[in-house]
Amino acid sequence: MSINSRHDAWSTGESYDRYMGRWSRYLAPRFLAWLGVQAGRDWLEVGCGTGALSGEILARCQPRSQVGIDPSEGFINLAMQKEKDPRINFCVADAQDLPFEASSHDVVVSALVLNFIPDRHKALLEMRRICRRGGVIAFFVWDYPGGGVGFMHKFWQAAISLNPSAVDLAEDVRFPFCTREGLMKITQNAGLREIEITQIEINTAFRDFEDYWQPFTLGAGPAPGYCASLDPNSRERLREKLRHELAGAEDGSITLKARAWAMRARVD
Repeated sequence: MSINSRHDAWSTGESYDRYMGRWSRYLAPRFLAWLGVQAGRDWLEVGCGTGALSGEILARCQPRSQVGIDPSEGFINLAMQKEKDPRINFCVADAQDLPFEASSHDVVVSALVLNFIPDRHKALLEMRRICRRGGVIAFFVWDYPGGGVGFMHKFWQAAISLNPSAVDLAEDVRFPFCTREGLMKITQNAGLREIEITQIEINTAFRDFEDYWQPFTLGAGPAPGYCASLDPNSRERLREKLRHELAGAEDGSITLKARAWAMRARVD
C-alpha cells in the first residue's frame, strides 16, 4: 500500500453512504440527463459502490440489462439490498480486468471512482474492450485540483494547518489529472473518440456542524481514513478548528459547493 493510499478505506457501505454516497445521488440525474442514452441498452457500471448511480440508471434510462461491479464486497452487498429489479446484477470484480466478453455492453459508466483505480489506462482499455461499436463510455470525477469539493477542501485545509505533513494525502495533490485537460489526455490515450467534457455542480447541504463532521469519523475514504487515524486529542483539535472556521446559517445549517467533471465518448 502506498503512503498516499493508506487511508483509502472503502469496505463499509453504510459509512461510505454517509460520507459520499448521498452526494453521488445528486450528481447522478444530471450526469444521465447529459448522456442522453436511449432506452433498451445494456449497461455496465464500473465501480458501482453502494448503488447511487445504479438506481438512477434503472429509474431514468430504461435499460434492457444492467451490471454493477465493484472490488468491495461490502459495497456490493449493500447495493444488492437496495436494488431488487430483475434487470440488474451486481458482482465483485476488478475494473482493470473486467470479467465480460468483448463488445458485450452498449453503455459503460463510472461514477467518482476512476481516480482510485491503480492503472487508469488499463481500466479505460477494458471499458473500451467490452463496449460495443457505436456505444458510449462515460464517467465523472470530482474536480479535486480546482478545490471543487467544498466540504472536503475545508477538511484538508484545517488538517494541513494542524499537521503540514498531511498535505500529500489530500486529493488535489494525489489526483492532479482530474481537470478538463487531464481527463481529455487519458481518454485520448485510451483510443476513445468524440470526447466531450463538461462540469456538473451541486450544493452539499448539512443540517448542522455535526451532520458535516460525523461522516469524517467513520473511516470510509481518504479524509475519513485520515481522521480515524488521529489520536483522540488531535482529532478533537481538528474538530474544533473546523467548527470555528465553518460559518453556518442562522439555523446552523452549512451549505458548500461541489463540482465534478463529466466525460463521454464514443467507441468506434
